[in-house]
Amino acid sequence: MRGDPDASELFERVLSLVEAMEENQRQKVLSLARRLLPGLTPEDIRNPHDFPDLDDPDWHFEDGQLTGIQSVRFALRALSGEVLSHGDQGASRADEHQEDAEEAEQTGGR
Repeated sequence: MRGDPDASELFERVLSLVEAMEENQRQKVLSLARRLLPGLTPEDIRNPHDFPDLDDPDWHFEDGQLTGIQSVRFALRALSGEVLSHGDQGASRADEHQEDAEEAEQTGGR
């Protein structure tokens, strides 16, 4: 399977799906947070302990779901690096997605 174009395409499709799920859940978490406290930013909800009104079971559940999706994304990226050769386009694409996600988290993503 190493370097197999089908494996590369599969990882790319799965990672794309998981990233879409993550973005959907991130928006859901932010929307619920803003229902509890209008005007919150994505950066604000990264530090929920600063906002006692976010001590809401529904919000914590949705935030936990987001954390789970992110964990799956990180695991799949690690696995794709192991399965695909380093010269494979799919592996470098996964690395690009990782860098994009890390940058988004630093600049206002969850």
